Amino acid sequence: MIARVWKGKTKLEHLEAYTEFMKVRAIPDYKKTEGFLKLTSLRRADQEFAYFNLVTFWADLEVIKNFAGIHFEKAKYYPEDDNYLVDFPEKVTHYEVFAE
Repeated sequence: MIARVWKGKTKLEHLEAYTEFMKVRAIPDYKKTEGFLKLTSLRRADQEFAYFNLVTFWADLEVIKNFAGIHFEKAKYYPEDDNYLVDFPEKVTHYEVFAE
């Protein structure tokens, strides 16, 4: 199993709107990919920004390529992300899951 970790940041006032976007648009997109196993979505806020960590779990790297394309280490963004994110990290990080 492979874990794919993406990190994002919004202005604090977009915390709830971006959370809803993730629930309605992004997460269902992940889930419809064959070989997707599960996800954990985390968020926190400080005085200025809201921070999001999305950890998705996949059967293997080939499944991730089916979702993200041949350049699977690049982050996948949606057009709506332009409305919320304050930066766009270029890459995600992959980990081999060795225990649960």
